[in-house]
Amino acid sequence: MHYFPITLPFMAFLFFLFLLVLILVEVGVLQYAYQKIGIDRRYVFTILLLSLLGSYVNLPVFQLPPEVVKSDGIISFFGVPYVIPRVTEWPGTVVAVNLGGAVIPTILSVYLMAKNRLFVQSLVGVTVVAAIVHHLSYPVPGMGIAVPTFTPPAVATGIALVLSRQYAPALAYSAGTLGTLIGADLLNLGKLAGLGAPVASIGGAGTFDGIFTTGILAVLLAGLMTANPRRKNQDEGQPSRKPEQA
Repeated sequence: MHYFPITLPFMAFLFFLFLLVLILVEVGVLQYAYQKIGIDRRYVFTILLLSLLGSYVNLPVFQLPPEVVKSDGIISFFGVPYVIPRVTEWPGTVVAVNLGGAVIPTILSVYLMAKNRLFVQSLVGVTVVAAIVHHLSYPVPGMGIAVPTFTPPAVATGIALVLSRQYAPALAYSAGTLGTLIGADLLNLGKLAGLGAPVASIGGAGTFDGIFTTGILAVLLAGLMTANPRRKNQDEGQPSRKPEQA
């Protein structure tokens, strides 16, 4: 199943955020932040771009009992226009996993947790984000489960700075991504029946925008707050030295 989870104008907005981060890294503003997240700057843009383009691909997992489903429309939730795909002779709601909103972010999150040894902090962060996101998530007829776009990155950034300021960017991404997938999608699987959604995509429509902005905004905010040039040498175990006088 192939369709973008949000309308083209909002997709263009996410692409603009992607370009903004690209420019900031290229001019050196976020170079230290991405060193702290544990990803080489050469791969950052590839991962973000794959996540954005991967939102077009949904991998079917299972199907709910037949019901009347809605088709070919747009539903607005908290100002974000989500797309209901056009379907014909659709037997019921198909539960799928979104490539760009679930598969790629989950793999990256697990990698960051293992690389930075943030298992305990990640467990706490994911639990807090999942609880808050689950409380704010809302079943939308015809679409599935939706959550306010900027809730995941805002909560993930705050909890990451509290739990581990040194590794806040990596922790913010992992907690925000996994917490959103668990709190909004997995914990609400039982609410999908009866919504009339042709496709209920985990990490897709309703949560993809929150997950993608988590990858950009959480790292951007946490990175800027931890990128203190005076502490860089200390974090790397290299004491700062005063310049020698002639």
